Amino acid sequence: MNNEQKEAMIHAYVQYYNSFDVDGIVSLLHEEVRFRNVSNGEVTTETAGIEAFRNLAEQSAALFESRSQKVLTFRFHEDQVEIEIDYEGTLAADLPGGPKAGEKIKLRGSSRFAFQDGKISAIEDRS
Repeated sequence: MNNEQKEAMIHAYVQYYNSFDVDGIVSLLHEEVRFRNVSNGEVTTETAGIEAFRNLAEQSAALFESRSQKVLTFRFHEDQVEIEIDYEGTLAADLPGGPKAGEKIKLRGSSRFAFQDGKISAIEDRS
């Protein structure tokens, strides 16, 4: 895949994410996709395989009334692409020991994508 194709796939991923289209997201993923979320330097979530990712995506979608990732920058590395994002979401449910339903979450973070066989094979979100 060239950089234009990778960028287009990431834009599609973000569009599907923002519209809660889990099937759309999954259509972009390699069967053995790996996902990892790192918050404040700690791994908070990790999955391996497309079904584990789908389950996590469905659980995550249920937590939000609305959500929006906005891509600020793209950085192309030899085998990966890193994006910087602004994120905003409104909770649909209370988080244990955290924000309550109706509260907004805003953060800036980054996501790193790897590709294999024309699909996204790894995603690491950092905030």
